[in-house]
Amino acid sequence: MSFTVFKFHPQIQTALDKCGYTAPTPIQQQAIPQVLSGRDILGLAQTGTGKTAAFVLPILQLLHAGPKGKIRALIIAPTRELAEQTHEYIGKMAEKTQMRSIVIYGGVSKHAQIKNIRQGADIVVACPGRLLDLVNDRAINLANVEMLILDEADHMFDKGFLPDIRRILKNLPKQRQTLVFSATMPTEIRSLAEDILTDPATIQVDHTIPTASITHVFYRVEQKDKTTLLKKILREKDIATAIVFTKTKHKAKNLALQLQKNGCKATALQGNMSQQKRQEAMSGFKNGTYNIMVATDIAARGIDVSGISHVINFDMPSTAETYTHRTGRTGRASCTGEAFTFATTEDHKMIRGIERALGKNLVFEKAIGLENNNPPQVTAEKRAQTQQPQPSRTRKKTGPARGKRKSQPTRAAAFDFGLSVGV
Repeated sequence: MSFTVFKFHPQIQTALDKCGYTAPTPIQQQAIPQVLSGRDILGLAQTGTGKTAAFVLPILQLLHAGPKGKIRALIIAPTRELAEQTHEYIGKMAEKTQMRSIVIYGGVSKHAQIKNIRQGADIVVACPGRLLDLVNDRAINLANVEMLILDEADHMFDKGFLPDIRRILKNLPKQRQTLVFSATMPTEIRSLAEDILTDPATIQVDHTIPTASITHVFYRVEQKDKTTLLKKILREKDIATAIVFTKTKHKAKNLALQLQKNGCKATALQGNMSQQKRQEAMSGFKNGTYNIMVATDIAARGIDVSGISHVINFDMPSTAETYTHRTGRTGRASCTGEAFTFATTEDHKMIRGIERALGKNLVFEKAIGLENNNPPQVTAEKRAQTQQPQPSRTRKKTGPARGKRKSQPTRAAAFDFGLSVGV
């Protein structure tokens, strides 16, 4: 299938040809015709599937014939980086169309953004907080919006943006086309979608199925030994570029500093950084100044760098869907990738969920140089013996209990997840 089947305006098709785009991805094949027909969309797809083009291209096509200089399309994104990247992509695709996009987010001057608004724009890409500020200041007019797109809706919920979004919705025309895209679908997002979508076309493209081109490697490791293991992997594995995921902003910052001291070209991306520092980190990661990016899940939503060879889950993700979303940042565009995951004894429930997502039992590799963290494999026979119910015993109450204490489970047995382990 070719992009020519959509019969885009020649100015848009020229931009596609210039960028070397020939065949649409599955989500583009399904979403573009529905958007062009005027349908509301609920799109479920993991990262790297091409969903930005799935809404940007039909937006440009639909707006091309209309008046210029009025805000007719509004795209809301959860992070500054994602907003910038969407804005830049629109710039490439709209280069010959005379349509203009502007980007709005916090951490930078309001005055410069207001100046851009006054100069006229057809498409606004915005983060909810700053957009609501400008709405409240009456610095932006959304009365002409014909299309609303909520991108990465699940992480807008994670960041607590849903109340702001509902306030923004009150300033939009009720008659509009609305598109909601999300990697996961928590209850709150499904409820929001039901409220704002009218007879939507639901497009689901393997949003919980990990990319087949990714090799998944798991290590059992004590929490205190994770940094040592990470340093050894970065030193001994052939890693070109990697994103390392942590649970907290504080850990992302400190881990990046430790890697720098160890001679790694590492940087961090987390919510406490200033906009200038975030942009410096992203630019450095893109141009090769850094090849290791330590990030939290929310901050990483703005990372769109091709050719990432590895994803390392320093901390286990909170859900199996998040695992799929993280690891989907490697193995893109028919390239292969590897995902390394560090698992502690407390992570056994999440391991089960990831097994279900992958559709197979996990095999754990020996942690490099950390033999104490690699207990011997517990055989099925021994596991069965340890799980046999013990007959109850009655005991005469003749005073304080005497005799030998009941033996405790071995460290190896306590560490066992009931999974096959590579030793």
